[in-house]
Amino acid sequence: MIAATQLRLVLVTPEKTLLDVPVKSLQFPLFDGQIGVLPGRTPMVGRLGIGALQVVSESGSQTYFIDGGFAQIKGSIVTLLTNKALPLDQIDAAAAEKDLAKAMAVLPKTDSEFSEKELEIERARKQIGMRRWMN
Repeated sequence: MIAATQLRLVLVTPEKTLLDVPVKSLQFPLFDGQIGVLPGRTPMVGRLGIGALQVVSESGSQTYFIDGGFAQIKGSIVTLLTNKALPLDQIDAAAAEKDLAKAMAVLPKTDSEFSEKELEIERARKQIGMRRWMN
């Protein structure tokens, strides 16, 4: 059996397909931790987390903020279906700071409101952290 030497990343949001490109490797968050993917990876399906998608291709490295969804690896194709994907340079740190303050001010009354508050806090903190990491 010949080992795969390249992957193809398909990054899809509800609005459009953002990327459909060959890549050397990927790292992205799952709901329960980080995963790295190299050519020849066994098939899998997983739930995406919130955080940084790092893409290494022939032209260099790119980083995106992704916001949940699902991942599928089948053969050499890695498909990420996410609610939101932003290139690192498009993350607005000031807006994320405001979102964090707004989420922190919420006083949840139910379990679902508490879960939503935690999710909003996580989103804002990850975006703030990623922007700081870039600078």
